[in-house]
Amino acid sequence: MPRILIIDDDKDICLVLSKFLTKNNYEVDAAYKGEEGLKLLRASRYNLVLCDYRLPDLTGVEMLRKIKLLQSDVAVVIITGYSDVRTAVETFRYGANDYVTKPLYPDELLVTIRETIAKNEKKTVNGESNDTAQDPRKPKSLANSSFFIVGKSIQSQTVQKYIELIAPSDMSVIINGETGTGKEFVAQSVHKFSKRSDKPFVAIDCGALPKELAGSELFGHVKGAFTGAVNDKQGSFEVADGGTIFLDEVGNLSYENQVKLLRVIQERRIKRIGATRDTPIDVRILAATNEDLIKSVKEGRFREDLYHRLNEFKIQLSPLRERKEDIIIFANYFLEKSNQALHKNVQSFSPDVVDQLTNYYWHGNLRELNNVIKRSVLLTMGDVVQMDSLPQEIIQANNAMPAPGVAMEDSVGLLKSIAGSAERQAIIDILEKVNYNKSKAAELLKIDRKTLYNKLKLYSINA
Repeated sequence: MPRILIIDDDKDICLVLSKFLTKNNYEVDAAYKGEEGLKLLRASRYNLVLCDYRLPDLTGVEMLRKIKLLQSDVAVVIITGYSDVRTAVETFRYGANDYVTKPLYPDELLVTIRETIAKNEKKTVNGESNDTAQDPRKPKSLANSSFFIVGKSIQSQTVQKYIELIAPSDMSVIINGETGTGKEFVAQSVHKFSKRSDKPFVAIDCGALPKELAGSELFGHVKGAFTGAVNDKQGSFEVADGGTIFLDEVGNLSYENQVKLLRVIQERRIKRIGATRDTPIDVRILAATNEDLIKSVKEGRFREDLYHRLNEFKIQLSPLRERKEDIIIFANYFLEKSNQALHKNVQSFSPDVVDQLTNYYWHGNLRELNNVIKRSVLLTMGDVVQMDSLPQEIIQANNAMPAPGVAMEDSVGLLKSIAGSAERQAIIDILEKVNYNKSKAAELLKIDRKTLYNKLKLYSINA
C-alpha cells in the first residue's frame, strides 16, 4: 500500500484528504507544521509527500530542500494558493515533481498523485537519479538536485545563474576561489547539468601530483616507457573521454605539462608517454585555482596562451565571510547531513550559536563550517545545538573581535590570532591533500620538515 505524507497547517484539509486517500487504498500520515513533517520523514519512508507551499515555520523551498535531503527518492507535490507560473517554476527548480492549486478537487488530485507516484517509481526502476525529477516540459535546472544548496546572497544567486548558463555548452571554465569555497562542488554541478552528464567526471588535484609522474597521470604511458612502467596505462584524459575533466589547482602544473595541456586543448588529441601515435579525445575541461593566474602569467609561472584557452568563462566564488546571509542556510544543510551520518535528531541552533556562526571569520569556508557543524551535532545531547558544543577557537575568535572605536594598537593581538588561524588551516588543508605525508606537505608549503614539525606542535595539529 503506497504511503503518503500530507503537510498542511489547515487541519480541515488534512482531515478531508486523509479520509479520501485512505478510501482509495493509500496509507496516510499528516503533519500541521514543517518540522513535524520532517520528523515523520526521519522515522518512515513515503512514496509521496503532499506539502503546502506556505507553512507557519518553513517556506516551500526550505521544505523541498529538507525533504530531498532526508529522502532523495520521494516524490513531492506542492499545494499552493497561487496559481501563477513563477511559484510553480520555483518549486520545480528545487525538486518538486508537480503542483496543485487551491481549492483542491479530490478526483483531480487523485489522478495527479497516481501519475506522480507511477512516474517516480519508473525512474527508480530505470536507475535514474530522482534528484533531478522534474516536469519534462521544464528546462533542466541546477537547483533540482538535492546535493546543490543555493544561498540567498547576491553572490550565490549569481554563481547559480552562471552555472545554469554555462553548463549546456562545451566551453572551458576557470573556477576561482579560496580553499573550501566549493570549487569542485561547482565543477560537479556544471558537469551534472551538461549534455555530458552520463559520461565520466574525473577530478585531478594538480597540487598533489608528483612532478615526475604528472604526465603519466594525465596522459598515460605505454609499457616500458620508463622504469616501473610494467603495463600500459590510461591517463585521466582518456578515462574522461566523452565527459568532463576537472583540474583542481591547475596553477601547480609544471611548465612542461602546461605545454602538453595546451596541445591537448588545441588538437583534441593526447599522446601517452612512450607512444608513437596520438589518441583522439573529446573532453570538456574545467579548471580551478585559489591563486591569481593573471599574476602567475605576469611572473612567468603560467603560460598566457594556456590561460586564455582555459578562461573561456570564469566563475568567481566569494568567501563565506562575505556572504553572511548564506551561513545559516549552509549550516542547516550540514545539520541535516550530520544527523543522517551520526544517526542523531538535532533540530536547530540556539540564538547564541546562530550569532557565533554568523560572525565567525570562516578561514576554511564551507569545509570548515561542515566540520564544525558535524562536531557540534555529535556533542549535542538534546534537540538544539548550544554554545558548549562549538569549538573554543570560534568563541575565542569572536570574543577577540574589537568593539567599534577600539584603538589600533589593541588589535595587534587579534591580527596575530587571525594570521595564526589561517596558517593552521592552510597546514591542515595541505596535509589532507597529501594524505598526511609530511615530506610532501613540507614540499608544497615550501618549508623544511623541521619547520613543519614545529608548526604542528605550535598549533596542536595531530597528524
